[in-house]
Amino acid sequence: MTTQSPPLPTALDKPARITIRRTAKTGGRVKIPRSVPRAAGPIGLVLLWFLTSATGVLPESVLASPVDVLNQAVELTRNGELPSAIAASGRRAATGFLIGATIALSLSLLAGLFRLGEDVIDSSMGMLRAIPWVGLIPLFIVWFGIDETPKIALVALGVTYPLYFNIYGGIRSTDSQLVEAARMMGLGRLGLIKYVILPSALPGALVGLRYALSTAWLALVFAEQVNADAGLGYLMSNAQQYFRTDVIVLCLVVYALLGLACDFAVRILSRRLLTWRANFEGEA
Repeated sequence: MTTQSPPLPTALDKPARITIRRTAKTGGRVKIPRSVPRAAGPIGLVLLWFLTSATGVLPESVLASPVDVLNQAVELTRNGELPSAIAASGRRAATGFLIGATIALSLSLLAGLFRLGEDVIDSSMGMLRAIPWVGLIPLFIVWFGIDETPKIALVALGVTYPLYFNIYGGIRSTDSQLVEAARMMGLGRLGLIKYVILPSALPGALVGLRYALSTAWLALVFAEQVNADAGLGYLMSNAQQYFRTDVIVLCLVVYALLGLACDFAVRILSRRLLTWRANFEGEA
């Protein structure tokens, strides 16, 4: 009595299997991009703002309508005031960020890699962090005057804390098993720092970078209220004198958009720099 082997799959069977597998995976549901629900909240707030302004529930004396804000954006862009203000604010934010990032990186490496540095620096940074950095504006004016220096110093101070604590925490949270394995492979102290400790601290450093960039723009909002003669804060100060809520809201929106742009850039940078971690977790 002979037994027949099951028929081998042919090329005609393959598309049917692929179709069934895809149907089972998606369950017949349409996948909505994540950008849609993320944009729903801001768009809903703008619509609510427009409706309350159009119906008179929100008076123009309290807050200008989105249409007025948009018209002001077009007008100030045409006469060059808005681009000039963005450029001036951008220079202050970039200069303050570079100074603060340099200080934070230097202090976090000293405190994270050396025991003496940790004893001297970390306790001092913890104490200074408890002081509201916005409250230091009068002291900065006494020290540096009312020119550009106190504005840049305030931005640098706001950037230093989140970067320092995230980099320092990333260095200190390095897996001890990885360190021990690297030592068994013959890595010296410099090799250990370069190939184990610093890559382990990179995710925390990128988180700190996101916080630092957002804090830089937040600090700039306060800093540019101090005798500014250019920048977004200068536009806001002039608009405050004439109760121009449309210009004030426009400047705040520009601040927010600049912060979002920086955050988006850091997200892209994180995806590129942390590809190795995603691949490692996928293999694990």
